[in-house]
Amino acid sequence: MKSTPFTQNHIALGAKMAEFAGYNMPISYEGLVIEHNNVRNAVGVFDVSHMGEFRAKGPKARDLVQYCTSNNIDSLVDGKILYTVLPNGKGGIVDDILVYRVSETEYFMVPNAANIEKDWAWMSKIALEMGMELGKDFINESDSWAQLAVQGPLALKTMQKLTSTPIEDMEYYTFKYLTLAGVENVLLSTTGYTGSGGCEIYFSPKDAQVIWDAVFEAGKEFGIMPAGLGCRDTLRLEMGFCLYGHEIDDETSPIEAGLGWMTKFEEGNDFIDRKTLEDQKANGVKKKLVGFEMLDRGIPRQGYEVCDEEGNVIGKVCSGTQSPSTSKAIGTAHVQTAFSKKDTNIYIKVRDKKLKAVVVRMPFYKVV
Repeated sequence: MKSTPFTQNHIALGAKMAEFAGYNMPISYEGLVIEHNNVRNAVGVFDVSHMGEFRAKGPKARDLVQYCTSNNIDSLVDGKILYTVLPNGKGGIVDDILVYRVSETEYFMVPNAANIEKDWAWMSKIALEMGMELGKDFINESDSWAQLAVQGPLALKTMQKLTSTPIEDMEYYTFKYLTLAGVENVLLSTTGYTGSGGCEIYFSPKDAQVIWDAVFEAGKEFGIMPAGLGCRDTLRLEMGFCLYGHEIDDETSPIEAGLGWMTKFEEGNDFIDRKTLEDQKANGVKKKLVGFEMLDRGIPRQGYEVCDEEGNVIGKVCSGTQSPSTSKAIGTAHVQTAFSKKDTNIYIKVRDKKLKAVVVRMPFYKVV
């Protein structure tokens, strides 16, 4: 198993550790619910150094990123970020990624930890076909960065104590390069996977301990706590955010996954699978991603069958949990389109029992 620059910190804090995407990662410290609520109400810190980082540079950078992604990167200006997916040429999704525009000829991208090699192979093939040089025009920088997600309503107040650059008024999905805790060239972006505000910071692994110590010292007055991957999942699910391998995968299109809002069919945006996805948007799809709440007692889990009242299988659960913020059992599922409307009753098969649930709009929890 690989380690992050913070692995020994997690072990020293008594974290429950487990393998995730090939890394030895903290699942929880004091407990999932405690960590979840602390992020929702104060500030929590996630080690996300296992995430990938790619960079496209030069005169063909824009064309590569535009062709590979479903969103329209021409809507970006320097310092702005887009959420998008990489269509796989067969109507499915290679991965979902963030695209940062550094300049007109430079883009920084963040793929999922479990998909770094897959994404790199996919995009590299296209880059080579475009005449780009790997390692120069398209670069895999995943081993060159450490990353922390500092999340919660008090996260930016915490981080402001460590930099003279104004950050508390930064717009959502923007970024700046700045000096943080005396460390130069830190990338700070107002992104995250929790829906509770905050930022993500990228820096050299050699500066990891300095950054870690400074962040936790700055956040003491705000009740800062480390947070594990367990509550990262409950936080993102409450917001209805997709997780690769659950709500989205190689067999699911962005239209089916409810991501039509970032699948842009604008003039000049000739991306992979454009025609297929345009047809889906115009003519409809056979399955849709829905959110649901359990009416009967039971916790839905990934892979559980979804049935109609007669017991006919109509779909499959993507994610499920007991929501700490709502005290309800919630989940997402891919279901036949006929069963995707709000307030439709569906049934989750749990150990051969048919438990009643109802389709609801996401997010499950609205952050005040």
